[in-house]
Amino acid sequence: MKKALVCGAGGFIGGHMVKQLKDEGYWVRGVDIKEHEFSVLPTDDFVVGNLCDPRVVEAVVDEGMDEIYQFAADMGGAGYIFTGEHDADVMHNSALCNLNTVHEATRKNVGKIFYSSSACIYPETIQTDPDNPGLKESFAYPAEPDSEYGWEKLFSERLYLSFQRNYGLEVHIARFHNIFGSEGTWCGGKEKAPAAMCRKVAEAAEGAEIEIWGDGEQTRSFLFIDECIEGVRRLMKSDFSGPVNIGSDEMISINNLAMMAADIAGKDIRLKHIEGPLGVRGRNSENTFIKEKLHWAPQGTLRAGMEKTYAWIAGQVERK
Repeated sequence: MKKALVCGAGGFIGGHMVKQLKDEGYWVRGVDIKEHEFSVLPTDDFVVGNLCDPRVVEAVVDEGMDEIYQFAADMGGAGYIFTGEHDADVMHNSALCNLNTVHEATRKNVGKIFYSSSACIYPETIQTDPDNPGLKESFAYPAEPDSEYGWEKLFSERLYLSFQRNYGLEVHIARFHNIFGSEGTWCGGKEKAPAAMCRKVAEAAEGAEIEIWGDGEQTRSFLFIDECIEGVRRLMKSDFSGPVNIGSDEMISINNLAMMAADIAGKDIRLKHIEGPLGVRGRNSENTFIKEKLHWAPQGTLRAGMEKTYAWIAGQVERK
């Protein structure tokens, strides 16, 4: 039986990865600063601890463990990342998690490790057009991320790859493009756009207004969680290190995302545009490289993922 450690198992993507690995027959240990908010995870062992503390990392990484999945980070949606109010914590906490984890994985002869990077590493200057044609992996340099979160992610990519070069640790890196779905943060300020739109629509009365930051013409692509998990597993089973985009190439404006949520709910909703943190103007995944390296790319539609996500968030709103 293979043994895996999922760092950030109490979070959205980490929780889904735990379930996938258990379905595949792994022995799984999860570690997070908190337990999962929405699900009782089928872990064989779950440790509540802060990966910023090297003693915690030493305790959860076993000698010769087969795989580590490192999702843990100090992060959130635009309302958390782009205000500038959390920059020091984002850089300090996330960097420490990665420094401690990669060091211990090397010291304990771990078989392979996955690191979750982000599309936020791409230069801000090539994301000023809402009709962004797609971000190729080669566009990362010259570096100019749009946030301190992006700078930390880029640093950590280089950290893991340097440990691979110098110490022989097998590393796999993906740049996630806005992953969404059920059992993720949907309120409180750290939620991402699909969850925020679903929540606002679910809470709104028929004919009511919901607030949209900026003019709403900023664009993104969003990837449903099931395809994210499949992409990570395919990457880990391959001989390709990355970094590689794991994201949809179906781009949509925030206005249209909100109206999609309203249509799914069957509600007549009006949009009210207000000031707020926006991030880049246009961002989309370019998937030529992942098709070449993994002979696979996400195929699901945004609408299908939003329908599942809305149903789950509407249930959360009703219970709350």
